[in-house]
Amino acid sequence: MTCFSLIWLENLLIWLIVVAAVVAIVRLFIPHVVGPLGALGATVMQVLYIVVWAIIAIAIIVLIFDLLSCAFGVPRLR
Repeated sequence: MTCFSLIWLENLLIWLIVVAAVVAIVRLFIPHVVGPLGALGATVMQVLYIVVWAIIAIAIIVLIFDLLSCAFGVPRLR
């Protein structure tokens, strides 16, 4: 698969939709799962939100570096 082709764009959009759906589902269920724990549940909920956003940030960084390596002709590391 070449960089910036229609197939590449299609795969990128599919992954973005999948990630957005997973994040929405996780954000929907976390309060219901840890809510009955009271104050401890609120802390656990915030920690899980931080972990979710950290994973998203790492994925974005990997995507940015893949785009830069593709744009400048550097071979991929994978």
